[in-house]
Amino acid sequence: MRGFVSFANGINATRMEITSVASFLDYYERVRERTLRVIAIIPPSVLDWAYKPGKFTIADVIRHIAATERYMFAENVAGSQSCYNGCGKELADGYDAILAYMSEMHWQSIEIFRTLDNGALQRKCITPGGEITTWKWLRAMIEHEIHHRGELYIYLNLLDIATPPIFGLTAEEVQQRSLKS
Repeated sequence: MRGFVSFANGINATRMEITSVASFLDYYERVRERTLRVIAIIPPSVLDWAYKPGKFTIADVIRHIAATERYMFAENVAGSQSCYNGCGKELADGYDAILAYMSEMHWQSIEIFRTLDNGALQRKCITPGGEITTWKWLRAMIEHEIHHRGELYIYLNLLDIATPPIFGLTAEEVQQRSLKS
């Protein structure tokens, strides 16, 4: 079949379909590690900064990633209704408390995801936006986190705070090491 690529690790690369809970968990943990590398360089003094009034602060973005993971995505794949109720300071305030909150929400979510079997990935779950196949909802969760990680990069760049490269090299380093045409 033209354009079809299937890997033994449980991911169909053509559709980016998740077919194995184990492969999903492995991939998701690597996504989270990259998010945590960005969070680790955030100075506590800028947590309450936002690029304009009424927008998420840096701390809000971190709490939002944590709260939606646990109270929307994990709840929905477990067969429950979303109970996401925002990302304000009442959830966690201060650098250490925010990191602890993110860690706890992630741990609880992973415990829920581990209860799934591979067949559950093909079943439908109910989300705030309607019904979707569970593996697609988990993929959306990953995309959601990556989107907000990108926001953190932009926020930090606006504050002139150096950010870590995602995969070890900066764009400039890749360009230097690339063949010249």
